[in-house]
Parts: sequence; structure tokens; C-alpha cells
Amino acid sequence: MKNYKLKINGNEYNVDINEVEGQEIKLDVNGTSYVVTVDQEIKQQRKPMARPAAASQIAPAASGSVQKGNAPAAGNKVTTPLPGTILDVFVNVGDTVKEGQTVVLLEAMKMENNIEADTAGTVKEVKVRKGDSVLEGDVLVVIG
Repeated sequence: MKNYKLKINGNEYNVDINEVEGQEIKLDVNGTSYVVTVDQEIKQQRKPMARPAAASQIAPAASGSVQKGNAPAAGNKVTTPLPGTILDVFVNVGDTVKEGQTVVLLEAMKMENNIEADTAGTVKEVKVRKGDSVLEGDVLVVIG
């Protein structure tokens, strides 16, 4: 889910985008739900569903820096397969990760999902923080 604060003709609106599918957007504006249809389909990346987290797989969060930015990053991008909220980030810039290692814990549809590195390498960027809302296809971590 993405949250936006909009100001239209002097009025402020809190907009939560809950779901985007084809030409239809499900959103809440100041707590009221709406379904909006746009004139053309909104394309999104599709990835396989993440596996639910087991309590024994959850590692303690490491402290470190988080890098955000708009510049394209070279490397393998770990993206979210569905919208949700970041519960925890298990890597920091400079960490070495293995293929299949859990890098982020995502809550989506009231379930905890491990988001795993699909390649081994060094973490170049961490683009999210605990508590962030993300949409399907958002980049979470870049591995080089």
C-alpha cells in the first residue's frame, strides 16, 4: 500500500492506494473507500509469491545505514511480489548475502512473507525501512 498526501484546491487529502489491477485502482481517500477506473491498463511486474515466514527463520535486525535515491542502481534488484508493509529489514549496505537468504520481512494480506535474495552478492542499496508501505514491484534491496 502506498500513502500520498494531496492538496487539491486548498483541501488536503490522505490517499492510500490499496490495490492496482489492470485499469482498476482500489484506494481510500480520507478513510472512504473508492474504486477508480483509469483509461489505460497500469502495467506492473509480476513475480512469484513469497513464502510465508516461519518463526525459526526470522533473524534479528542488524543496525546500519539505509540508502534511498532515485538514481538507477546497477545490480540485481530484489522487488516485492505484492503490496504490503515492511516489518523488518535483515541486511545493510555492504553485507554479503547468499542466494535464498531472507533480506526483508513483508506483511501482506495479514501474512508474514520472507523476501529472499535471488542471487548471491554484496548489498549495494537498501531502499526500504521498517514500517514503509510498498506496492507490487517496488525495489527493496539491490545486490551487486
